[in-house]
Amino acid sequence: MPLSEVTTPPIQVDGLSKSYKKIEAVKRVSFSVSKGQVFGLIGADGAGKTSVIQCLAGVLSANSGSAFIDGIDTLKHPELIKDKIGYMPQGLGLNLYDSLSVDENISFFRDLRQVPESTFRSNKERLLKMTHLDKFLNRPAAKLSGGMRQKLALICTLLHLPDILLLDEPTTGVDPISRREFWAIIHDLVATREVTVLLSTSYMDEAERCHQIGLMHQGDLLDLGTPETLTKNLKGQYYQISYHDPNQLMSHLQQWPEAESTALFGRQIHLHTAVDSQQLKTKLAQLELTDVAFEQIAPSLEDLFMHHLRDKSHAKAPQDSNHHLQHLVIEQSKSGTIECQQLSRYFGDFVAVDKVSFDLKAGEILGLLGPNGAGKTTLIKMLCGLLPISEGSARVVGFDVASEHLIIKRHIGYMSQQFSLYPDLTVLNNIKLYAGLYGLSAKRLKKQIDSLGEGLSLTPYFGRVTSSLPRGVRQRLSLACALLHNPALLILDEPTSGVDPNVRRQFWDHVHYLTQQNQISALVSTHYMDEAEHCDRLGFMQNGKMIIVDTPARLKAQAETICGQLLVAEGVEYANILSTLRTQFPDAFLYGRYVHWQSLNIEEDKRQAQKLLHENQLEAVIESRSLSIEETFANYMTSEALKHAI
Repeated sequence: MPLSEVTTPPIQVDGLSKSYKKIEAVKRVSFSVSKGQVFGLIGADGAGKTSVIQCLAGVLSANSGSAFIDGIDTLKHPELIKDKIGYMPQGLGLNLYDSLSVDENISFFRDLRQVPESTFRSNKERLLKMTHLDKFLNRPAAKLSGGMRQKLALICTLLHLPDILLLDEPTTGVDPISRREFWAIIHDLVATREVTVLLSTSYMDEAERCHQIGLMHQGDLLDLGTPETLTKNLKGQYYQISYHDPNQLMSHLQQWPEAESTALFGRQIHLHTAVDSQQLKTKLAQLELTDVAFEQIAPSLEDLFMHHLRDKSHAKAPQDSNHHLQHLVIEQSKSGTIECQQLSRYFGDFVAVDKVSFDLKAGEILGLLGPNGAGKTTLIKMLCGLLPISEGSARVVGFDVASEHLIIKRHIGYMSQQFSLYPDLTVLNNIKLYAGLYGLSAKRLKKQIDSLGEGLSLTPYFGRVTSSLPRGVRQRLSLACALLHNPALLILDEPTSGVDPNVRRQFWDHVHYLTQQNQISALVSTHYMDEAEHCDRLGFMQNGKMIIVDTPARLKAQAETICGQLLVAEGVEYANILSTLRTQFPDAFLYGRYVHWQSLNIEEDKRQAQKLLHENQLEAVIESRSLSIEETFANYMTSEALKHAI
């Protein structure tokens, strides 16, 4: 390419390093983002993503290296990039003023950015329509849901029409529907205005929506490329194995020298190994276990992340070994069941929970999914005895919630995403504090310390101050505190938010072991779609109602029957492919480099789409796929036909 045609990438980072005292937050990170691309920095909390974005935004200095926006050094001349970028800091609407209304916040940012009136009017109208906030102009920002706050923050970020967006964890804590709408806005801006986007996220499923990704862990950039290329380059085979006793099979698989990694996903086991399917069939037959079934699956980005973590530690899947779980014995005297009948909760005229009925069996994991404001938190508070029931009835662990809620609290363990630990206490003192709150005797406490210390691999950390612990260890400590009093029921509120895949897999290994071996039940409230795959059944909530409760497989099957399977078009000119396909398939949307839409007539719609693209001199490969949990959930939230079919 002639030198005159070489263009400067809108975003470029070279050898960037940042330290906070003795902690290296960013270690010689380098990457660039091309115009019109969505680039995702993917990693857990503390990976260094925020520090990189803050250096690019000109609000944080670096120890070494450089960061450029449109060729301008942001570390030396941060004031020169302010008009070129839109920057959304981490936190739900952190850049908003809670006392101001939606309209007043927008006007404030117009004045701050000195946007001309004519430009402001057209931008405001378009952005309000895109975000569906035009009906809430007079509502104070403090009264908005998490998803609505993020959409308002995005409007304020986009008012001056920046060509470069820096978005720091823009969808963390946002419900799946709002997250889907947020991404639709981002991809629309990319397709129509060639906006360049750098965003950070800890959600692996969101990485698939990016054109390029960089995997970060403890300040290092582990890998760089398109999601498709990175996963295709993984060596070995990945299998999903089914057996009626997954823990028994797991213990066998983990003894195999050929097993690179094993992980429980619901009732299935995911195995990474170098052996082919015939060799695997032979090895499984040697175990003399009946009814073992397996199928080969494509590796996920989580598998990619795990591969790099193993390479970095120069070890073979130490995180997958769960032999220590045999020490984890929970001697509960009750069955962790829940029975809800027409449960309702009113706040004045507002119906927060509306005639909800469902059950939870002993040893079962039930996931609650719903948009912000669906009633999940209110429902859980009623089941815990923290809120009185307005109508209906519920029995938890065999006791009536209305009249025996004090007894119920002795038999449930609660774990929130914030962990509820005391950071200045040691691990052992945190455990002793919770033991005192639960009224455990000295003899019983010693037994629990031995069991939980060994079972959750906490014993080596007993003398460590909690604030100094890695996030995964803090998570295990929080689980230990929830299990101290031998509960029959665990209530988990976004339990793996912000953690890396290694920690997430460890956590779910523990939960599956507890439910399958100790018959503890678990009620999980989550926004994380991959987490939903670990549940035996899912309950979808909307507007206070329980829409449906069923297994993930049956939910997907019913959604595909009523709303159709997914059609995916892949081509180089994805923006033009999207605009062309929308003329015949108006619900088509951009998903990274792909165009997605649902169809009830797969072959005919594929033929029509190919014909349409050919007429417009566009090339694409079109294939059908099964719905993901996120797409299934979105169908139940938006399709009236599907709701009527329930």
